[in-house]
Amino acid sequence: MLAQKPGNQTERLAELQAYPDLTHGADPSLDRLVALAARHCETPVALISLVEEDRQWFKARYGFDGNQTPLDQSVCSHAILEDGMTEIADTLSDTRTADNPLCIEMTPPLRFYAGVPLISRNGFKLGTLCVLDFRPRTLTELQRETLEVLAEQVMRQMELQRSLRNETVLRHEIDHRVKNSLQTVMSFIRLYASRTQHVETREALAAIGRRVSAIAQLHSELYQTEDYDQIRLDRYLTRVVGLLKGSTPPNVVIKTRIAPVTVDSRVAATLAMIVSECVANALKHAFPDDRAGTVEVTLEGVAPDGFVLTCRDDGIGSLTDGQVPAQTDGITSIGKRLMESAAEQIGGEMVLESAQTGYSMTLVKRPMPQPKPELQEDAP
Repeated sequence: MLAQKPGNQTERLAELQAYPDLTHGADPSLDRLVALAARHCETPVALISLVEEDRQWFKARYGFDGNQTPLDQSVCSHAILEDGMTEIADTLSDTRTADNPLCIEMTPPLRFYAGVPLISRNGFKLGTLCVLDFRPRTLTELQRETLEVLAEQVMRQMELQRSLRNETVLRHEIDHRVKNSLQTVMSFIRLYASRTQHVETREALAAIGRRVSAIAQLHSELYQTEDYDQIRLDRYLTRVVGLLKGSTPPNVVIKTRIAPVTVDSRVAATLAMIVSECVANALKHAFPDDRAGTVEVTLEGVAPDGFVLTCRDDGIGSLTDGQVPAQTDGITSIGKRLMESAAEQIGGEMVLESAQTGYSMTLVKRPMPQPKPELQEDAP
């Protein structure tokens, strides 16, 4: 007997399509739930059946070969019309199932059915968690209660998958909008830099552009990471330095050696700013007259949560060892003050040194002190 369509069929089908991958791929967590239902109810078959417009699809199954049936073979399409559990002790004695091919033609035929509706958070019955047997029987009170509890768990799992899918869609949309916004800002910076005739203005816009580029790279890293707000510095800082290589003169080589240290996004953004300023200043001041040279950025981890960041060059440095050269322009001076302030904000200690062999910046972030174990008093 073909079941009637639910009164809210259009809305129900739309709700069903809101759940991801309902008809594709196995789900181990749901497979375990149907196996558990079969074991507790002592039945050879258990299914998660989702009732669509012209078929029922088994999202998970135990003891049943097919993954779908037409609706004229669906007992679950009857069950979703009921408010609670549907239990048919003998399928040949019930008008809803007496002519069902699964109950009269399958070998062996299905003679028992019990199904609990799977109800979405919006109140729509999507299908059932059901158990079936090849002999007439009834469930015990404990088995009925178990089947109802397992149906709730199935729905929780499906709702979780829906929420994760929606979060992914939202994250894609946010990523797209942020990227577009940052690209627009960078376009304005480049436009104004190309039109200004003042060297200091161009330098200021270049400094702003470096910060925006670092933010764009940070956003990209945050979007790709599976650990909320945690950034791998070897990937992130290498990408930041890579952006600077585009403006590196052919006589200078930039090298990196960065350990896979993980920090939160605030610290990562601070280090990117410091590295950007150090490298940019080296490219601007350390290699006059097209002399050849190298800028090297290194980062080493100090267990459990410290690190040492170094940026050094082999440029002109200072005539007097240990003497940091005076800043030659306002933008460079501002950059230096920003670096020092940023290092202080993350609890780091910055040391700037200059010698005849070049200029270096070292930032040390010491590990947080670990709590000492409490001493236990000996029992008297």
